[in-house]
Amino acid sequence: MRNAAAKAAEVVKPGAHGYEFGGPYALGAFVISFGLPILCWAFAFLCNDVSGCPAPSLLSPRKLFASPSFSSHTGWQHAIDTLKKETGWPGFAGLINAEAAIGTLAWYGLSLFLYVLLPAEEVKGTELRTGGRLTYRFNSFISALAILFSCAAGTWVLGPDFQVWTFINRNYVQIMTTNIIISYVLATYVYLRSFAVKAGNSEMRELAAGGHSGNILYDWFIGRELNPRVTLPFFGEVDIKSFMELRPGMLGWVVLNLAFMAKQYKSYGYITDSMLIVVITQGIYVIDALYYESAILTTIDLTTDGFGFMLAFGDLVWLPFTYSIQARYLSVHPVILGPWNVLAILSVAGVGYFIFRGSNSQKNAFRTNSDDPAVSHLEYIQTANGSKLLTTGWWGRARHINYIGDWTMSWAYCLPTMLSGYKIVNSMLTPGSRLVTQDGMKGAAIPITYFYMLYFAVLLVHRQMRDDEKCRRKYGKDWDEYCEKVPWRIVPYVY
Repeated sequence: MRNAAAKAAEVVKPGAHGYEFGGPYALGAFVISFGLPILCWAFAFLCNDVSGCPAPSLLSPRKLFASPSFSSHTGWQHAIDTLKKETGWPGFAGLINAEAAIGTLAWYGLSLFLYVLLPAEEVKGTELRTGGRLTYRFNSFISALAILFSCAAGTWVLGPDFQVWTFINRNYVQIMTTNIIISYVLATYVYLRSFAVKAGNSEMRELAAGGHSGNILYDWFIGRELNPRVTLPFFGEVDIKSFMELRPGMLGWVVLNLAFMAKQYKSYGYITDSMLIVVITQGIYVIDALYYESAILTTIDLTTDGFGFMLAFGDLVWLPFTYSIQARYLSVHPVILGPWNVLAILSVAGVGYFIFRGSNSQKNAFRTNSDDPAVSHLEYIQTANGSKLLTTGWWGRARHINYIGDWTMSWAYCLPTMLSGYKIVNSMLTPGSRLVTQDGMKGAAIPITYFYMLYFAVLLVHRQMRDDEKCRRKYGKDWDEYCEKVPWRIVPYVY
């Protein structure tokens, strides 16, 4: 058997791994790195509490360009000025402010303090290609409980005027911008630091298999170092990737939803059934992920991908700010579903969670102890490298059966917005007040409030393709045999 130093030397040499996500240019790393932040800002401004969701003028392009000449500079300026007014555009300088920056950094600081101070479970990660297993400190679940109980206490005392909720609703765009900047800075820091990785180093640092192509933009985007860690005063060693995976962004998603629920209550004096469904179902999904935190150690994010802009932006911006769009929409337009719609949506959520949790729990139980009576009856393929691939049970139905549950739950997050779309008009009965109406707007916001469901379908199929390719490289002929026994990728008898 080759020793660890020899294995390390092999790993750090650039290999023929190939580009993913479209490569460095075209629809690849460049567009994702600089286009997705713009899309996040677009969602924030085009679905707003100033004029509507979407901005009403976007539904009447002729009126939007209603100026002396459609093609003239005056015409375009009129359209731009109209959209600025309807979206509440604060100007480029207004995209960030000191209050939001300080508050966001305090959120990261709080996450770090809880990471260090609260009791934690220490778990060994999967074996590295260079040999050895890193130790991970997990306590995100108890950290989340501490934060959520504190927020509950503050809300009990102050109601919707609790400072956390008012801070978020007052600085939503600026908080998002701060996190965008953090993701760029973090990606650049870990990229530059990755050049200190040496073969056979004692810290068990290694480069991601697909992260050292030699193309600066692509490697910065995909992540050059597999498991970057940093030692901070007082906090000690922190694994950057696993910390960012679940703490600031994932829990931040729940906190954003709660802030929007508080906004709905403050504006209308009640909380709708649609808002409760969104907050509760998404909250269960997040709490489940935090409770089973150690399960991330076997995901493609931890075992294969380096930590670069893709994961930094995805964890800190994309996840919390696009996944909470439904709650933000409902905070302005309170949809009342009624008992039958509630029952139908909860049924969808229940079926999705049953598949998601059942399949993942079975996989984790089998990986932990294949002799456990709960899973010992399952059939599997013994691979040449020592791994076991399940061919019966949940994982005998499809190679990524858990994705069905994941995607089914996404329907329950979007359906509460129904035929989404609203506009805000001045009240004729009460001067100085405004009304939210759907007149002429029903269905206009579906591309926004149902975006998560559509995007998630694409994400899961793409992730399945990447994971299958990784397994094909890892298991070789054993994977081909497995695919013959389990031919369906995600949906049995369909795909």
